[in-house]
Amino acid sequence: MDYNLKKRAIRQRALLTLLEKTGYASVEELTAALSVTPQTIRRDIADLSDGGKVRRYHGGASLASPIDPGTYRKRRVDKVDVKRRIARRAAELVPNGATLFLDAGSTCEAVAEALAERKGLKVVTYSLRAAMILMDRTDFTIAVPGGFVRHVDGSVIGDAIVEFVRRFRFDVAIIAVSGIEEDGSIGDDDQNEVDIVRSAIGQARSVMLVADSSKFHRAALVSLGSITEVSDFVTDLSPDGSLERLIGASGVRLHIA
Repeated sequence: MDYNLKKRAIRQRALLTLLEKTGYASVEELTAALSVTPQTIRRDIADLSDGGKVRRYHGGASLASPIDPGTYRKRRVDKVDVKRRIARRAAELVPNGATLFLDAGSTCEAVAEALAERKGLKVVTYSLRAAMILMDRTDFTIAVPGGFVRHVDGSVIGDAIVEFVRRFRFDVAIIAVSGIEEDGSIGDDDQNEVDIVRSAIGQARSVMLVADSSKFHRAALVSLGSITEVSDFVTDLSPDGSLERLIGASGVRLHIA
């Protein structure tokens, strides 16, 4: 192998290893970590993006699919009854005629099923699975962004989705997370999803977090914010310790399904 090609291959493996640990890294962070120029990092990101290994952003990159298909299939069948209870309680909190943002993921798919009992909803989602669940309701308005379909979970990905979400105002943003830490930090394992959800939170009058107790005391790869930014938290068990105290002190309305 040509020396330069070998050097590039080693560097790109190192870049992927770093992204596996962090989920997302900026061009500046990658430049410092790998001791190369920003131009070199951008070329590496472009190569890896063309190969389907990373997803490019204006200022950095993330792994193309942090969730492997096997993991996601397990999530879809894991705690099904719990997720349905959470979903039913979440739907009860949504008034008829409301405008919603609905996040992607197995819990939010359960919420979509429960929302079918409401009337006249306007729903913006980047989850094709959720949209398909709701599409037969002729009194609903369903908006989905354009982009590429991620086969692992049926979500739409692409650089334009954040701007698409920012066109709307929401009565409620219904979000899910991969982890809720003891100090109240919430996060996800995908930078792309975090960017989309952050934009929805910024456009919402209230935020509803739906997450089962297996997410308690778990760190996610990418920070989304704090549970104190949430208006309502729907879960299956009451948190304990400092997380319980933080939720009580911050005025988050806790709903146990």
